[in-house]
Amino acid sequence: MKLLTLVLFPFLFTGNNNSKDVLKKMYERYSGKWYKTFTFSQTTENYRNDSLIRTATWNEYIQYPANFRIDIGDPKNGNSVIFNADSAYNFRNGKLVRVTENNNDLTFLLGGMYFYPFDSVLNKFHRLGYDVNKYHEDTWQNRPVYVIGADNADEKTNQLWIDKQDLYVVRFIEYNNGRKEEGQLNDHKKFGNGWAENSCIFYFDDKLFQKEIYHDCKADVPIDPRIFDPALYGKSF
Repeated sequence: MKLLTLVLFPFLFTGNNNSKDVLKKMYERYSGKWYKTFTFSQTTENYRNDSLIRTATWNEYIQYPANFRIDIGDPKNGNSVIFNADSAYNFRNGKLVRVTENNNDLTFLLGGMYFYPFDSVLNKFHRLGYDVNKYHEDTWQNRPVYVIGADNADEKTNQLWIDKQDLYVVRFIEYNNGRKEEGQLNDHKKFGNGWAENSCIFYFDDKLFQKEIYHDCKADVPIDPRIFDPALYGKSF
């Protein structure tokens, strides 16, 4: 899943800067410009002990800043997840089977942040466990990056790695309940005034968990907002 005016030499930081400077530059670059909707299909590969155990096709719909829906397999089978406000609604065979807390941070980090006031963005980063007073610069896949939330590469803290030229997210590291989660967001392409990764790799505790490859990506296409209403799941519009 997965979001700008090119500047050849973006921003020069001194040693007195911190993550707030990076977030402010990102926000100034894209707020009011980022696309409002995004749709794509996704080839999803799940792994256990580095071995492929399952492949599926997901169809995904995003309406920024916070609506996200995944249809797993053939939509007619009724297997979906809807992220709406603070909750995630899981459907199996057309029936609601579970409602959980919405822990999907990527919709916010990969575009949703540009639809809120900047003070709200800083507060959200704090709630997500990113220390915006920590910051360093590094290299990722032969490109310079800014790192939000860590003063050095060895620090075991929540970190967001940002491409230095185009200011999109290329990597995140999160620590939750003693577990490490890492996402690598690759093959970025420009869509409208924003960007989107076209493939991702996810790890839990440094073990490969999931690979994703995106197809038929479209930005700013009409989406009926009713598809994000769990009370209307399964209805035709």
